[in-house]
Amino acid sequence: MGQNFIVSRREQGFLLPPDVREWLPADHLAWFVIDAVGEMDLDAFYAAYRADGHGRAAYEPSVMVAVILYAFATSVRCSRAIERHCRQDVAYRVITGNLVPDHATIARFICRHERALAELFSDVLKLCHKAGLVERGVVSIDGTRIAANASREVNYRLGQIAREIVAETKATDEAEDELYGEDRGDELPEELRTSEGRRKFFRQACEQPLGEDDERLADESEPEAETEAEREYEFDPERIVTRSAGRRGWLRDASRQLERRRWERPDPIPRSRAERLLLAAQRLEEDLGAERAGNEAYEAYRARGRMRDGRRFGRPSDPYQSPEVPAGKVNITDPDSKQIPDGLAFVQGYNVQAAVNEQQIVLAAEITNSSTDFSQLGPMVSATIDELERAGIDQTPEAVAADAGYWNEHHMDEVVAHEHIPVLLAPDKGGRGTPRKTWTGGRYEWMRTVLNSEHGRQCYRKRRQTVEPLFGNTKHNKGVSRFLRRGRVKVRAEWRLQMMTHNLTKLHSHQLAAAGA
Repeated sequence: MGQNFIVSRREQGFLLPPDVREWLPADHLAWFVIDAVGEMDLDAFYAAYRADGHGRAAYEPSVMVAVILYAFATSVRCSRAIERHCRQDVAYRVITGNLVPDHATIARFICRHERALAELFSDVLKLCHKAGLVERGVVSIDGTRIAANASREVNYRLGQIAREIVAETKATDEAEDELYGEDRGDELPEELRTSEGRRKFFRQACEQPLGEDDERLADESEPEAETEAEREYEFDPERIVTRSAGRRGWLRDASRQLERRRWERPDPIPRSRAERLLLAAQRLEEDLGAERAGNEAYEAYRARGRMRDGRRFGRPSDPYQSPEVPAGKVNITDPDSKQIPDGLAFVQGYNVQAAVNEQQIVLAAEITNSSTDFSQLGPMVSATIDELERAGIDQTPEAVAADAGYWNEHHMDEVVAHEHIPVLLAPDKGGRGTPRKTWTGGRYEWMRTVLNSEHGRQCYRKRRQTVEPLFGNTKHNKGVSRFLRRGRVKVRAEWRLQMMTHNLTKLHSHQLAAAGA
């Protein structure tokens, strides 16, 4: 008697059409994602397509959303990798119904619907609430640094950017000699040595030749670009002086206003290097404009002769003259990214933020390019409450816990006064054995007393059990140590996709555990 084996017959065709419902077990994550997408509001996706059916057929949005969510949930972020899995992975073939969307189609779908994809975070949070995973308790807030799709080596000053822009417009050495004359050749060109000249040069460089129809559409649909000189900054002396006295407080407030405007009207990151150089130069000019506005507001405040409490100023302030040429640097690959300290080194990237409850469900996910967490407590608490409201959850956190990097008394007071949420915030870093020299008495000692109590230790300990494991799982297990997209809007959408798929996998595990109990 010969050996007995189960023989593979690859050449045999199917006798009946295959049923993809038999390819995966009923409790597989792919089926769960399909059902979850069926519960989401996808009107924003369908509204982007023609209602009359004309034109080339597009992939059904619910299928594309399910593929993208499942891909991010299984640590697949690259569009080419998603296409490859759609060809050879059974779970992906079940989700697509044996369709294989091209990687370019997948990438364009993400770009076209990036805002709608980011807003699905609230729909996932609503599903978690229905399953009982969003309960009132301690919410932990923390941040971590993730590298951008950019190199630290291309942080340029305005002189480097200007020389490269000018060099691209000159084809020969003779043209460069004619431009520089007897100069060394490394000075700023004459037209870029004044603020007015730089604005005129960059405006002309950005202009593209348009046809008659294009000019008419541009005039009708796009408002004229607002120059830095036309922008108005509003300063509240009472708020600025309360938080930080001195000139630096006014300059910081002007920079904060500029950053808020960039969030409200984000600039798309061009693919062309020449266009990115122009965008980077404009960013430096905007930074200088904000610095000048803050300096002028501070000088006007000092010129009044009295402080906000009626006392006279002391000695005259130190003279300050803003530079004629921007002195900072900007990354020409991703101008929104910054060099942020990460331990003992610096990373060119973003400071990502997350608010996590006791069930390790992410309630809010945002990004910032600020190098510290000092100004993130208030915005993250507001983002958490907004996300809960959008998800239809009428409850607020029992308390908010954060580490020493979030110590900001102004934000702490606003959270307690306006949101009525207690704040647990350590005044000392974990590795510091003794308090800082100036951080003694008053609120510091009161917070130390609260955290040393039995209930305070129990509540604050939950931070290490919720948000820190989330970052470890995201960066180490899933390998998300670098963003794939550029620009604050795209990076925010990518980060929110990561966090909403984390919630989906937690919800899936919860349902499996409930079914097996």
